[in-house]
Amino acid sequence: MKTVNTFQRLKDNNEKIAMLTAYDYSTAQVLDKAEIDGILVGDSLAMVALGYENTYNITIDEMLVFVKAVSRGAKNSFIVGDMPFMSYNLSVEQGLENASKMIKAGASAVKLEGCNEHILNLVRRAVESGIPVLGHLGFTPQLMNTIGGYRIQGKSADKIEQILECAKKLEQAGCFAVVLELMPAESAKYITENLNIPTIGIGAGKDCSGQIVVTDDILGKFTDFTPKFVKKYANLHDVVLGGVCAYKREVKEEIFPSQKESFELDEREKARLG
Repeated sequence: MKTVNTFQRLKDNNEKIAMLTAYDYSTAQVLDKAEIDGILVGDSLAMVALGYENTYNITIDEMLVFVKAVSRGAKNSFIVGDMPFMSYNLSVEQGLENASKMIKAGASAVKLEGCNEHILNLVRRAVESGIPVLGHLGFTPQLMNTIGGYRIQGKSADKIEQILECAKKLEQAGCFAVVLELMPAESAKYITENLNIPTIGIGAGKDCSGQIVVTDDILGKFTDFTPKFVKKYANLHDVVLGGVCAYKREVKEEIFPSQKESFELDEREKARLG
């Protein structure tokens, strides 16, 4: 079974860390069979699974349902529960309470965005309490309204140093790794080379310690939009659409269900019906 030590060992051995998102039991099973290093039950499920316009509306109680489902399907992968918007911002006590719910639901760790003093205090308290924390810097979706939308971060030397300083603070506070999102590859490389803990990139180039993307994006299942940094490895949308259309046609034409998919009454019982 993979643990926080797995992440550090992979970094120390110069082996890339492969993470993906999962929101349901069957997807988690597949990722587990593929021996993926880590599974993030991301708040992106607000859009991908629940159809919200952004991640702001999903609640901790909704997140817990999906964490439980994923934990039932993945028995070996390291599961990270994404702490949703305002589920940890009011106080350290609130953050600890909701983080503990994530762990009790089956997560191995939680993910927090940002690095202000409140976040750093929460990371320290969480780690002291036995809750591993994955940090998240660069583009932080929960702060999208204050940073002006989907904007690439770390585009100047000063900004890169600021992000690195934040990453070092998260490392010192006890984070086992930090996500770097939406930044130039050179920026992420510089930050990665100056940290002891692993970095997990999403839209941050190949030189991070590992990568994470949304599974529904790389498999072509979610089609509302496709980020620039996503590579599609399959087109499940068209496969599923084709299968559904074929099913509909066969029902309409009375091809399905055939005798093969049907049950037959015993001949003696048939006779009794006259």
